[in-house]
Amino acid sequence: MRVKASERLNSPECDDTVIRLELEAASGDALKPFVPGQVARLGLPGLNDPQPGYFAIASEPEHSEGFEFVIKQRTGIAALLSALEPGAAVEVEGPMGHGFDLSPHDGKDVYLIGVGTGVAPLRSVWRHLIPRRDHYGKIAIYCGFLTPCHRLLTDELEALAAHDIQVSVSVTSGHEAWDGPIGYVQDELKRDAPDGENAVACLAGMNAMVDACRETLHTLGFDDSHILLNY
Repeated sequence: MRVKASERLNSPECDDTVIRLELEAASGDALKPFVPGQVARLGLPGLNDPQPGYFAIASEPEHSEGFEFVIKQRTGIAALLSALEPGAAVEVEGPMGHGFDLSPHDGKDVYLIGVGTGVAPLRSVWRHLIPRRDHYGKIAIYCGFLTPCHRLLTDELEALAAHDIQVSVSVTSGHEAWDGPIGYVQDELKRDAPDGENAVACLAGMNAMVDACRETLHTLGFDDSHILLNY
């Protein structure tokens, strides 16, 4: 595959950089169908050091011309991918992993919960759900970021209200310009207390966050079969 576009997603004053990398099929590429939230293994042709890495697909399966990824620029393959210009070749293996298969949960409420670049696999899900909005009950997204400048996909998240999708964005550390929730995503879950009786939750993020959210969801009536991970 080849790079179609690359753009920074977070504020320039942040101490780290997160990009949206869009790949398009090159001549002869055959794109496999995938489940929202699956991952792909990305590497550079002829390069074994650093080794390829695994990144969640951020685009919906219906985006059939290629894949999008949300990548935090860090040492290793992520830094090299973040620096690529349009037209550069990328080796892609996959998609792979469980993903978030919501097909058995028709009619249920859906809660998407993630932090940081964990928003990537959730984006794949909500973009997949929009044309199927009438197949589900309430849809709500809980996103957590370190600070206001670390927020990602702000405009896209705000636009989801037009599709009757509720969005809560919280930050761990706020400042005077931030008037939204401050704390962890599990705190917002506790505050809103969604009913787990006829609902499914998708979790994406660090292990500590996943464990804390799972514990909170259990207290709200979600059983493990209705708490989904994408790996």
